[in-house]
Amino acid sequence: MTAAIGLGLLGVGTVGSAVVRALAERATYLEKTTGRSFEIRKALVQDLTKVRDVPLEASTFTSEINEVLLDDSIDIVVELMGGVEPANSYLRRAIESGKHVVTANKEVMATHGVELMALAAASGRDLYFEASVGGGIPLIGPFRQDLAANQIREVHAILNGTTNYILTKMSSGDADYKSALAEAQHLGYAEPEPENDVGGHDSAYKLAILASLAFKSDIRPQDVFREGITNLTPADFRHAAELGYSIKLLAIAKADADDVEVRVHPTLVQKDFLLGQVDGVFNAVRLDGDLLGRAMFIGRGAGPEPTSSAIVADLIDLGHNIHRNEHNRIPLSFSPTTRVRPIAAVRSRYYFRVWVQDHPGVLAQIGTVCGEESVSIASVIQKEIDETAGRAELVFLTHEADESSAQQAITRIAELEVVAEVASCIRVEDLAE
Repeated sequence: MTAAIGLGLLGVGTVGSAVVRALAERATYLEKTTGRSFEIRKALVQDLTKVRDVPLEASTFTSEINEVLLDDSIDIVVELMGGVEPANSYLRRAIESGKHVVTANKEVMATHGVELMALAAASGRDLYFEASVGGGIPLIGPFRQDLAANQIREVHAILNGTTNYILTKMSSGDADYKSALAEAQHLGYAEPEPENDVGGHDSAYKLAILASLAFKSDIRPQDVFREGITNLTPADFRHAAELGYSIKLLAIAKADADDVEVRVHPTLVQKDFLLGQVDGVFNAVRLDGDLLGRAMFIGRGAGPEPTSSAIVADLIDLGHNIHRNEHNRIPLSFSPTTRVRPIAAVRSRYYFRVWVQDHPGVLAQIGTVCGEESVSIASVIQKEIDETAGRAELVFLTHEADESSAQQAITRIAELEVVAEVASCIRVEDLAE
C-alpha cells in the first residue's frame, strides 16, 4: 500500500477548519486523483483547550512549532496563520527541513515570496500559494503556467471583496461611506478595524504578487501606489453613473519596454464593461496578453470555502508531484532590476468635482489653470446650484495627463478665489474592448 502524504497545519481557524473538513469529505476522491491519501499528522494552534468542530483527534493538536517542523512523517506544511511573522520564518524553516509548503498568506508572499520561491527551488521543494490572491478564483496557477507563453501587458483587477461590497452599496444610492461600512461589518464582510481593506493595503499585497508573476519582476507592496476609498461620497457615484461609469477600487499593473506601473486607487471604469459590473463581495481580474488577448476571471475572493478550494487544489497538484517524485516543474525567475514608474509620471484621465462661486468667468479661470499645467479638459457639466450659499457644483472630465500635472492643477484650482472646494479627484481608466 502506498504511504499517505503527511500534512502539518499551521493554524486551524476559520479557513483551517474549512480545509480540514474539505480533506475529510473528499478523502476517497483525493486518493483516486493523486494516487496517495492525505493524512493530517499535526496541527499547530495557540490554545489547546479550545474546542474545535473539526474531524481531528485531540492528539493531533500542538502548540509547539517544532512538533510540526521536525516531524519526518510530515511531507507538506500548510500555513494558514496570516501575518508576516512568525509565518514567514516558519515557512522558511519548513522548506529548509525538506518539506513542501502551501500557503494562503498574501502578506508573506508579497513581501518575501521571491526569496521563499528561490529557497524552495534551491532545496528541491515546492511552494504553492494559489489562495494568496483571489480566494477560490484560479489565478496563480494560470499566471504561472497557462499564460506562460504570453507577455502580459496589463492587469486590471478588483481584489478586495470588502471594499467592492461597500462601493456597491454606495453606488445604489442607499448609503454613504460610513453606513455602507457599518453594514459590511454587521454582515461579517469587514473587520472592526477596516483600514487594511478600505485603505487599499490588502489589494496592494495581492497586486504585488500578481504583478511579480505577470511581469517576471520583483514587485513589493512598497512599490504599489495606494489610495483608499474613505473620501468617496454619494455625489461621486451619482455623477459617475450619469457619465457612464462605475467607481471601483481598482488594482492596475501595466508594463512596457522601460518600466512597470503598479497602483491601487478608486477608479472610474466604464459601467457597460464587465469589470464595471462586478458587484458585492466578488473579485475579478482582467488581463491582456500578447497572444491570448484579453481574458477575465471572476469569483468569490474570500471566505473559508472559496479559500479552502484553492488550498486543496494546491494539495492535489503537490500530491501528484510527490507521487511521481517530480518537483519544481515550472521554475520561476524574477528580474531584480525592474524600474517601477513613480506615480507622478503615470498618465491617466481624471474626474474633478469642484464647488465654485456662482459668478461669470469661473470656467475661464479654471480652464486657464488647467491649460498652464498641460491638463486638457474633455467635458464639464454644471450639476447643482446652492442658491443659499451662492455656489455651483461643476464636474470635469479631462483628457489623459501626467499625474504630477493633474495634481498641480488641482492644487492651483483650490487656491482660486472663485473656488469654494475641490471635493473630489478620481482617476479614470477607459478600458479597451
